[in-house]
Amino acid sequence: MANPDHLKYTKEHEWVSVEGDVATIGITKYAADALGEIVYVDLPKLGSTTTHMKICGEIESTKSVGEIYAPMDGEVVEVNSALESSPDTINQDPFGEGWLVKIRYTELPDLLSSSEYDAFVGE
Repeated sequence: MANPDHLKYTKEHEWVSVEGDVATIGITKYAADALGEIVYVDLPKLGSTTTHMKICGEIESTKSVGEIYAPMDGEVVEVNSALESSPDTINQDPFGEGWLVKIRYTELPDLLSSSEYDAFVGE
């Protein structure tokens, strides 16, 4: 699966979709595949603040535990609560229904384009 061109990416394998001052955050298919079957997600609380490139949650799989890094400073304005009962949605649809959180950001940092991320992960 190619990484969608309309998204931006981090070197920590998160994707970012920006609409106005709110960014939707998820993990890439590359990250989901590396983790394996995802069995639990610990997301930040609604209303909590995030700090650029600081850990804001965890994803547990049958193989390992991975951290979720905040791609920007901001406030969590929505959490994908459906992942509590169906965390494997991230494996099945990482760029769609498997999104993690929405953050109202104060400043958008430099992020990777799809082609830059592809080069970073060696695709």
